[in-house]
Amino acid sequence: MKFIDEVKISLQAGNGGNGCVSFRREKYIPKGGPNGGNGGNGGNIWIIANKNLNTLIDYQYKKIFKAQNGENGKNKNKTGKNGNDIKLIVPIGTKIINSDTFEKIKYLTKHKQKILIAKGGLRGLGNTKFKSSINRSPKKRTLGKQGEKKNIILELILLADIGTLGLPNSGKSTFIKNISAAKTKIGAYPFTTINPILGIVRNKKKKFTIADVPGIIKGASKGIGLGFRFLKHLKKCKMLLHIVDIKKKNILEIKNNILIIKKEINKFKEKINKKNIWIIFNKIDLLNNKELILIKKKIKKILNIKKEKYYFISCITKKGIKKLLKKINIFLKK
Repeated sequence: MKFIDEVKISLQAGNGGNGCVSFRREKYIPKGGPNGGNGGNGGNIWIIANKNLNTLIDYQYKKIFKAQNGENGKNKNKTGKNGNDIKLIVPIGTKIINSDTFEKIKYLTKHKQKILIAKGGLRGLGNTKFKSSINRSPKKRTLGKQGEKKNIILELILLADIGTLGLPNSGKSTFIKNISAAKTKIGAYPFTTINPILGIVRNKKKKFTIADVPGIIKGASKGIGLGFRFLKHLKKCKMLLHIVDIKKKNILEIKNNILIIKKEINKFKEKINKKNIWIIFNKIDLLNNKELILIKKKIKKILNIKKEKYYFISCITKKGIKKLLKKINIFLKK
């Protein structure tokens, strides 16, 4: 399913039905009293969050939603039917914004959380309601009110405990596929992942969610590549894992790859660079023991990551992953 994380739609709640002016007319009652019924209320429009969705694709092509109008009142004191409501189902993590004022209306973060986004118009009253001791034959009625109109933006922010960062083809997708049930495409070429992927990791009795976004490249903050557009999906994460490929690379190249990501996320307005970021050196299965020992020494000596946590793993042999998951669970518990 195509991943859509932002749409603009127009909403029109139903109008209230008009009240009716009518008088009772029967064979032996030529001058009966008023019997005009009330109109029905207009239909409302609700937005409801659902944990089983992860895209706003339902609103990519259909942009206008109109709830049903209330029926007009009828004679014999018959009340018009209320208009049917419309329920718009969106993923958890959807932010609702007024597209005219850019004011934030609501942020839906829980399953089945809902908001009345456009209220239907109130019904009009029939002339029966205006009967009194002074006026026995009122010809007065009221018209139904118009339903609310709103133009809104739906913006999806994936809610994950852990997020991943890294250059294209660093092994982020393989890592997430190995530790979760996420179905993500894997290939030996850049930009295999072109949309954010959300996975659930179950480690013994504990579980957490992890998000994979497309790889970031140099110049991403200027619109180059795919990853920068999706960085907003990491702003709710409690921690980020920066996946680094150490396959047959010299230490200066590894350092440069780390700095590329750091420089680009420093330019991102949501300040995700302030989060806890662990550096995960991946693909150690491609190094022999001697090469691995040497590169570990160089990383510790040359890279300025004394204050940062870092781990060495292999997504192929799964070496080091069990230890990493244990450390992640400890961090999330704290």
